[in-house]
Amino acid sequence: MVDDRDRAYFGGAGDGDDQIGFIDANTRAIFGRSYAAEPDALIEQLKKDEAIAEADTLLLTVPNQLGVAYNAHVLGAILTHVAPAMGWR
Repeated sequence: MVDDRDRAYFGGAGDGDDQIGFIDANTRAIFGRSYAAEPDALIEQLKKDEAIAEADTLLLTVPNQLGVAYNAHVLGAILTHVAPAMGWR
């Protein structure tokens, strides 16, 4: 979260746990926790996540319903603030 829009949309996301949903009546889906925080806090949270540390690929989910311009902002913030601190390329 780097600006007031981010805080308005995701300020309440905080520390979450994995979420369980259902694709259909017989198929369960487990979704990993969501991460949303100011860059320094987000970097520390990501560094403590054992699965992220071991992963060679990460999938970022962006809020596509908020539009292309906002998603470009989100991806730009990740590339500018988070990726370099995590050693991502």
